[in-house]
Amino acid sequence: MYRIGIVGASGYTGAELLRLLAGHPELELVRATGDTQAGTRVASLYPSLVGRYPGLVFDAFDPAEFDGLDLVFLGLPHGKAQEIVPDLRKRVGAVVDLSADFRLKDASLYPRWYGEEHHCPELLADAAFGIPELFRDEIVGSSLVAAAGCYVTTAALAIAPLVRAGLIVPDVIVDAASGVSGAGRPPKPTTTFCTVDEDFVAYNLSSHRHTPEIEQATGARVLFTPHLAPMNRGILATCYATPLGSTSTAELLGALREFYADEPFVVVIDEPPSTKATLGSNVCQLTARFDERTGRVMVLSALDNLTKGASGQGLQCANIVLGLPETTGLPLVGLYP
Repeated sequence: MYRIGIVGASGYTGAELLRLLAGHPELELVRATGDTQAGTRVASLYPSLVGRYPGLVFDAFDPAEFDGLDLVFLGLPHGKAQEIVPDLRKRVGAVVDLSADFRLKDASLYPRWYGEEHHCPELLADAAFGIPELFRDEIVGSSLVAAAGCYVTTAALAIAPLVRAGLIVPDVIVDAASGVSGAGRPPKPTTTFCTVDEDFVAYNLSSHRHTPEIEQATGARVLFTPHLAPMNRGILATCYATPLGSTSTAELLGALREFYADEPFVVVIDEPPSTKATLGSNVCQLTARFDERTGRVMVLSALDNLTKGASGQGLQCANIVLGLPETTGLPLVGLYP
C-alpha cells in the first residue's frame, strides 16, 4: 500500500478525491487537511462520504505531518500550491497538483492571466503536464505533476489529435459550457441558486485563464468562450476548425479512434456526447463532423469536470507516477439517471 495525503481536501476536488480513494485498492489515505474546515468531520461537510470516512476530521496544514508519504495531492486555490511545493517536495515522494500553479511552462504568462508573478518559476520545467493521453511520457517517473484544467482537458482531447495529424489548421474556436461546481465550493454571487437556475451565460470573454493552457496543450491558437450552465457537474465543448486539405466525417472519426485506440478513458462515438453520460466517470466522450456546406470541422467533447476534469485525472496521473495500472480505482462507467 502507498501512503497518500491530500492538502486542501475540503473543496469539491478534495471531496471527489476522497470518493475515488475510498475505492482504490493500493492507496491508503493517512492525512487530509482543510484549513478553512480544520476540526470539522469530513462526513459533516460531505454526508455522502460517511460510509468510508465516519471519523475522519480535516486537519490544519502542517508540512511535517506529511514527511515520508509516497504521494500528496494538492487541492488548493491558485497561488497557494507554489508557496508550499518547494518544501513539500523534499518531504514526500511525489506531488500531484490540481491547481494551475505549475501548468504553464512560460512563467511570463502568469502575470497576464493570473495577475501575479510566479513565486518559483524554476520549478515549471520540472512539472509534467497532467493529461496522460497526450503527455504520458512526461508523467512517467515525475515527482511533480500539474493536472490539467477541466476546460483544457475537454478541449485538448478533442483538438490535439487532429492538430498532430495535420488534419486541421491550428487556429481553433472553442465554445464550452461547465457546471457550477467548476467555480469551487465557496459561495459567490454569480453561483448562487437564484443566479444560476434557469440561466445560461458566457463569462470571461477573451480573458479566461485556461486559454493559454489550451494553447500549450494543443499547439493551436485558440479563441475560447466559457459558459456557465445550470447543472452541478459536467463540461461540453464544441470546437470549430478549418481543415488542412480535403477531409470527411469518416476521416476525422477514424483519426480520433486511431489516436485513442488504446486509451481506456477516451471513447469516440458516432452520436453527440452528453455531460450526463459521463457523470461520475473518468471518461471523456468525443465525436466529430465535417460540414460540407461551410467547409468546417466540428469536434464535440464531454466529461465530468470534477472527475476526468480534475480529481480523477489527478488520480490517473498518480497511478502512473507510482507505477500502478492506470485504471486502478477509477470508474469507467457513469451514473444514470
